[in-house]
Amino acid sequence: MAIIKRIELLKSIKIALKSFKVVALIGPRQVGKSTLAKQLAMSNKTHHFFDLEDPIDEKILSTPKLSLDDLEGLIIIDEIQRLPEIYPYLRVKADKLKKGSRILLLGSASRDLIEKASESLAGRILFIEVTPFSLTEVKASKQLFSRGGFPLSYLARNDSESYQWRKAYLQSLVERDLKLIGFDLPSQTVRRFLEMLTGYHGQIFNSSEIGKSLGISHTTARKYLDILKSAFLIRELKPWHSNIIQRQVKQPKVYFRDTGLLFYLLGLKNTDEINRHPRLGSFWESFALEEIIKNYNIDPNDIYFWALHQNGELDLLWINNNTKIGFEFKYTDKPGLTQSMLKSVELLKLDKLILVYPGTKSSKLNEKIYLQPLIKNT
Repeated sequence: MAIIKRIELLKSIKIALKSFKVVALIGPRQVGKSTLAKQLAMSNKTHHFFDLEDPIDEKILSTPKLSLDDLEGLIIIDEIQRLPEIYPYLRVKADKLKKGSRILLLGSASRDLIEKASESLAGRILFIEVTPFSLTEVKASKQLFSRGGFPLSYLARNDSESYQWRKAYLQSLVERDLKLIGFDLPSQTVRRFLEMLTGYHGQIFNSSEIGKSLGISHTTARKYLDILKSAFLIRELKPWHSNIIQRQVKQPKVYFRDTGLLFYLLGLKNTDEINRHPRLGSFWESFALEEIIKNYNIDPNDIYFWALHQNGELDLLWINNNTKIGFEFKYTDKPGLTQSMLKSVELLKLDKLILVYPGTKSSKLNEKIYLQPLIKNT
């Protein structure tokens, strides 16, 4: 199996470790956090690796002062969310670190990890999200689209092996991982919840509708969506409200962040089946949206979608300091200006609107609207 060296990501982590005493790598399971940590360990003469899924390491770290007080160099703790009571000690340890020593934490569920670690390690910790592969790291865009970016899925020898990997991954999530972070439903119901979400992919999320179908309250359905967000499986885009007369959409949209997992849940096993699906265009557009977020390194707190109830929509709105940048995603080889784009620029007072498509040419469509390929310089 080929190895993809995540050079830029490694560089970012090394820079962070120079400035912060504690760095936390967060992201979904099996995305490569442990591999990155081991690569960092190899470049440090002194390092210590603890995996809290290992019963021996878990027992060792149950008495952190005795276990860690005298350690120097790079101290790596994997699956940190399994031992939240260690955070107060890590604050003390961080303040006593000798020159050149650092703590690297790895975690798979962001919500509790970020909240608890931020409270205990305020001013000492930086969070870096490790995502599945992106188009800045791999060049086979069609393979990335169909298999998703999880390393073992993307790098599988063929589509069948990739599909089987995703099957095992989802099974593990449903039967174990999601229950550990708050999904108190039978495995069959968790699976059904995920399958139902495929129908909302790229659409407005209706918690009442999905709750009724599952026999749960709309607030419980909303809670489970939040858990899937904290596990990095689902992205929720909030609606942007502008000060205009027209009625605007005020409910969020939801997306599966990895198209490979989405296609597995839809039973689409290879590129041919994906290409024949009636929602192919919207699948590609959501793939492009996620790639833009990764490639521009956009803070998820700064992004929205915008839509009128009639004749007006913007796929992605990025509020970057005082700049408003809009993105439209079109699965077509002949993209052009639309009234909806012009209305978005006018009503939202956009500084720029970028029309992203699967072609190769860039151009300026008018004073503020630009055409851009998803993959540049190809």
